[in-house]
Amino acid sequence: MIYKEKQTLTWWEIRGLQATNIKDIDFPDLVALDKDEQIILIAEVKGLPFNFQETKAKEYAILRLIDYLKAANIVIPFAMLVDVNKILIFQWDGNNLSEPILSLNTADVLSHYEPKFRDTSIFSLYLKGLIEAWISDFCYHWKSEIPPASKEIAEIGLSQLLKGGITQP
Repeated sequence: MIYKEKQTLTWWEIRGLQATNIKDIDFPDLVALDKDEQIILIAEVKGLPFNFQETKAKEYAILRLIDYLKAANIVIPFAMLVDVNKILIFQWDGNNLSEPILSLNTADVLSHYEPKFRDTSIFSLYLKGLIEAWISDFCYHWKSEIPPASKEIAEIGLSQLLKGGITQP
């Protein structure tokens, strides 16, 4: 197989490589696609014992998001960092990642999907599942017609893009 100098693979090609274990490729924790299967959101999610309250951890996670965004062959409009305390949503213009355009309390949002969120230890895998459930609720309203933080997500233009889409863990 001959590769071009700077070949960019599509999301599905990269997933195919991962499925066949051909190459060790790092992926965002969550990807959301619109109804046309275009990537509109990527997310880094860290449950206990990790969080983004530590400056270095947050800086490293933002650099990882930027690496993912730069590697894409399209402009992915939104990126998200999630820990047990905060959900931070950023915009990407193809060159620069904004400061957070939305900051939400994670427990306020995810208690709708896990009523004991505030009273239990939430580790990374479970937190990823809860975030996927929340984002999927915007895509096809599997749990509620008005998911938590609907107004805020609509104000930044994300809910309109998620409608009819899907998530990919």
